[in-house]
Amino acid sequence: LYFNTSIFLWPAAISPCKESDVDPISPMQLPDSQWKRQAATPGSREHDPGSQRVTKRHRKLLKTSPVLRPHTNSSLPSSRNLSDVQESRRRIVREVCGKYRSNISRTIMPHHVSRIYVEDRHKLLYCEVPKAGCSNWKRVLMVLAGVANSTREINHAAVHYDNHLKRLDSFDRQGITKRLETYTKVLFVREPMERLVSAFRDKFESPNSYYHPVFGKPIISKYRVNASQTALKTGSGVTFREFIHYLLDVHRPVGMDIHWEAANQLCSPCHLHYDFIGKVETLEEDANFLLRKIGAPENLAYPSFKDGNPKAARTSTQITQHYFSLLNASERQRAYDFYYMDYLMFNYSKPYKDLY
Repeated sequence: LYFNTSIFLWPAAISPCKESDVDPISPMQLPDSQWKRQAATPGSREHDPGSQRVTKRHRKLLKTSPVLRPHTNSSLPSSRNLSDVQESRRRIVREVCGKYRSNISRTIMPHHVSRIYVEDRHKLLYCEVPKAGCSNWKRVLMVLAGVANSTREINHAAVHYDNHLKRLDSFDRQGITKRLETYTKVLFVREPMERLVSAFRDKFESPNSYYHPVFGKPIISKYRVNASQTALKTGSGVTFREFIHYLLDVHRPVGMDIHWEAANQLCSPCHLHYDFIGKVETLEEDANFLLRKIGAPENLAYPSFKDGNPKAARTSTQITQHYFSLLNASERQRAYDFYYMDYLMFNYSKPYKDLY
């Protein structure tokens, strides 16, 4: 595919798909009138009008597709070459996008690139998926950019509030297109239910001056019967079931948030074909393999320390199962449906046997 600046066409992929894998996706158009900064509503983000929630019919169609292969493990790399693992992950995303692409717009919109951080020295584009190792990835990007000498010396505030890193949507159209065409595009994902529980524990089970009043108060007000005045006033003490009711409500009392938004919505892998797809389940192995591939300094490795709430245990499979045991079968099914495209696109197993 060729980029023609006179008509503002964006390539659908930097590395063209093999014809044997999936039909090529047409170029995407970027009209002047739509590439403008849009004011964000606190706690929410605009969706691609074509990115619909997965219905039972969509799920059945995708499950019966001959190109989607059954999966019995969460893709832990074994003795296979890590390059082969990457090709397999990219191929699965291409196949899912190829089957599902009739439901998405071809136009690149600002939110498609709004979560992507830019590191120009090593030509790296990293899409931020919260609760999937993003804080430590930002530390790595800051070291790569020369902002710091070591990931250890970068504290939480510097990572999240000091604006040391540029986002892709801060560049003009030409700058965005050039980087999408020539830089290594990176995405790290996590088992969706585990990521959801991690976000809930971080934002609602620990003191938080933003999430308790902004999300907790309307959640308790709508979903708790006979809520106390203290709970209504502070927004503290949201239960996991109340949080799930909010998440699955089409008339939410407060908007979505990036910490529990689906990864495919945050990073738009059907629009921006990623060169590298890492997983939290193999985080250090994947991350350090990538760092060597992009020519990072030999002494730079992905940090293993925990950023938020360091005294709390990391959210594990067992902890996740405990939280979901608090829900009934219908609630578990609906939560799975909410993240179904992430499960399919990133080849994660069904977390519970009673799901369909």
